[in-house]
Amino acid sequence: MAATMKDIASRTGLGLATISKYLNGGTVREKNRIAIEEAIKELDFTVNEFARSLKTHQSKTIGIVIPELSNVFITSIISVMEDVLRKKGYGILVCDSRTDEVLERQAVQFLLNKMVDGIVMMPVSRNSHALEPALQKKIPIVLIDRMIDGTEHFVDAVLVDNHRAAYESTSYLIEQGHRKIGILVGPKDVSTSLQRLQGYREALQENGLPVLESLIYYSDYTLQGGYQAAKVFFEQENQATALFVTNYEMTLGTILRVNELGLSIPEQISLIGFDNLELARIVNPALTIVEQPIHNLGVQAAEMLLSRFSGGQREKAVRLVLPTTLKFGRSVKKIIKQE
Repeated sequence: MAATMKDIASRTGLGLATISKYLNGGTVREKNRIAIEEAIKELDFTVNEFARSLKTHQSKTIGIVIPELSNVFITSIISVMEDVLRKKGYGILVCDSRTDEVLERQAVQFLLNKMVDGIVMMPVSRNSHALEPALQKKIPIVLIDRMIDGTEHFVDAVLVDNHRAAYESTSYLIEQGHRKIGILVGPKDVSTSLQRLQGYREALQENGLPVLESLIYYSDYTLQGGYQAAKVFFEQENQATALFVTNYEMTLGTILRVNELGLSIPEQISLIGFDNLELARIVNPALTIVEQPIHNLGVQAAEMLLSRFSGGQREKAVRLVLPTTLKFGRSVKKIIKQE
């Protein structure tokens, strides 16, 4: 027979209320915690999670829906969230939508069938169709990195100031004397891509420079996509002296193409990439990159969701926008204007 809470109570002399509180993630006196944990070990006690979820209407599980499990930026955020959630007694279920809207909707329904307590999503689609079943069940939702049109007032979100990141990066290239600056952005229908492109456009316009569509290259936020976009960029006779690549995987793809062509950074092309300080240090010369607050994104997303469980319900959705940092390497050449 499997051990029960009554067996733990008999072994420790503690009340069922105290034991239940501990097993559900509550705080108990230190001596009681030690006694309970010793009894659990001796009795080989395990919690019947299914029975508990039926009784408490809580599965202690959070569903996470992402577009690409192979994306380092995404997996880093998941790792941080899991650390925060684990300390509060929650586990996670991760679903990879493969950047497919149909799979995204299926993932949400799968998580609802698993009775998750909340959902964290980095959305693929720009509409809220995938979230509607969760919204109808009043399941707390937190969006990370990307927004969904029309959800600003009823879905929490933790975002990055993508507009400012691109504006500052492009402005820095202009300050260094560059006038023809290419940009590799993500899909046209993804909010982060649109925001980064807008920041790039505004920096050029405010400095009296034309926005040339021939210097704007769209891709899919993957290494192969970045490689192909960079391949086209370098094949064009665009006379660009600098290239701004707006995500980590595409930065890797761009560097692969640069190496294949034997181009010298920054002598032949100046480059600003996105994310991953380790990569920035490994590449020679060290890259100038936009560093996103990955750790803070994960912490804030997890805590925002936990706050919805704590009873402190808010009337309005919360939208938190975190700043990025431009980390300077040696991949940008200063062009001295000839008089």
